[in-house]
Amino acid sequence: MNNIRTATTITTLGLVAMMMAGCSSAAGNAPEEVTELRLGYFANVTHAPALVGLQEGLIEDALGEVDVTTSVFNAGPAAIEALSAGAIDATYIGPNPSINTFIQSGGESAHIVAGAATGGAALVVRDGIDSAADLAGETIATPQLGNTQDVALRNWLADEGFETDTSGGGDVNVTPTENAQALTLFQQGELDGAWLPEPWVSRLILDAGAHVLVDEADLWPDGAFPTTVLLVRAEFLEEHPEVVKKLLRGHVDAVRWIEEHPDETAGVINDALEAETGKRLDDAVIARALEHVTFSVDPHADTFETLVADGLAAGTQKDGSIDGLFDLRLLNGLLTDTGGRPVSAADLGEDRS
Repeated sequence: MNNIRTATTITTLGLVAMMMAGCSSAAGNAPEEVTELRLGYFANVTHAPALVGLQEGLIEDALGEVDVTTSVFNAGPAAIEALSAGAIDATYIGPNPSINTFIQSGGESAHIVAGAATGGAALVVRDGIDSAADLAGETIATPQLGNTQDVALRNWLADEGFETDTSGGGDVNVTPTENAQALTLFQQGELDGAWLPEPWVSRLILDAGAHVLVDEADLWPDGAFPTTVLLVRAEFLEEHPEVVKKLLRGHVDAVRWIEEHPDETAGVINDALEAETGKRLDDAVIARALEHVTFSVDPHADTFETLVADGLAAGTQKDGSIDGLFDLRLLNGLLTDTGGRPVSAADLGEDRS
């Protein structure tokens, strides 16, 4: 993995330089040959295909001569900012930020090329909160305004009769907070709960004494809801489909590795998290987290119209069409070639070559 470099932050100067480089490339008659793929992901269990794919060298092997540079984000909106600025080419991300960038750009920004994970999100709360009614006047964290868990919380609260707003007002104070800080604040008694992805759900339960008030899986038919997808910048996909296909090969290999190595997955994820954050999760935390997440290349496109409606109701996205959001042709070509079953774009894009 010598050609993998990790950047936890992207500076303003770096963004400007990358944007200028992108403008220079666009001025040419043909796209330049790619020697590097810039990939984003989160240090979450719900991003295990990225963690495993990088830690086991599966993505690196699939890319061959193309180096992979990684950037780690806390939540989707920050990753979208980097993607939109041309600072990264692809990212593992939640569905709602993917929807947001597609709608705001009029379908020009990025496309979902694969699914990665379903499940693994919940509302956990302190002792004394045992029903929705107990949340009145309380403070609940989400990873970032407009991210997938933020939208889920706001819509669930609305269904329970609570009003919220994007500035933290309303019947329940929804406060976007970085995941690690949410754990600390909860332990200090400054938060009453949080709607988070794994492993943070399990960390608040096992490390801080929280309990589950709502498992998001209970809100979806058959418990299947997308948590993580693989999103690629539209220009990069158009100009370098062969590189995206290689990335997808590494992604598919990572998902299959997880399926075929259930006894090793927790250790590999922990190795990746330690390399990124300097800390390992307790065995009990990662074991519980993995019990609540399913890894699949199917993005569950049939759920995205519901997600759009949820984002609109939450006030975190603009109205618009998501026709064309998915481009699953490269993925389905790989699946067909390797004996897998093609996945559907649910009439929201392309899924057949």
